[in-house]
Amino acid sequence: MDVILLERVEKLGGIGDVVTVKNGFARNYLLPNKKALRANEANRKVFEANRARIESDNAERRTGAEAASKGIDGKTVQLIRQASNTGQLYGSVSARDIVDALEADGAKVTKSQVVLDRPIKAIGMHEIRVSLHPEVNVTVKVNVARSPEEAELQAQGVDVMAQMFERDNAGFTEDYDPNAEPGATAEVSATDTDGDTAQA
Repeated sequence: MDVILLERVEKLGGIGDVVTVKNGFARNYLLPNKKALRANEANRKVFEANRARIESDNAERRTGAEAASKGIDGKTVQLIRQASNTGQLYGSVSARDIVDALEADGAKVTKSQVVLDRPIKAIGMHEIRVSLHPEVNVTVKVNVARSPEEAELQAQGVDVMAQMFERDNAGFTEDYDPNAEPGATAEVSATDTDGDTAQA
């Protein structure tokens, strides 16, 4: 389907561009959200007659978004979640969770403005794009951790998961004796104190 864009749409074009899109994308997203008009002769005339107003409205919204971006760009929010020893979350962090965390920190954004390609499913520092306007994008950091202490370490640049992995490996190598008899461990001798073979 050919449509006339009423605002800049990422990877498609800018205001007034006539682009070809899939029918479902036009019907389910562009048309109901007033981001485009069907490209027919009547709509072309309507668009050209209202072009100046559409462009000035867009410029006004962009100015408002640029002002709002100053309080959001580079902001870090912290989310405490339960996770396994491998750092996988029991559940995931959604766009709604990020919106709530930003609002609690005084930044007003909507769920549709949070560009989350896929839900966050692991602890760590995650950079998320927030699209305040088709031409104004900012980045926020989401610090997902199992405790405030862990979040603090991550905020300082410590890779908590790598540290945990090293600690687990260190624990394994401390108990390992390459010269030990097969089946023997550092703590248990192969024979008991009477010289008899220890029972398994």
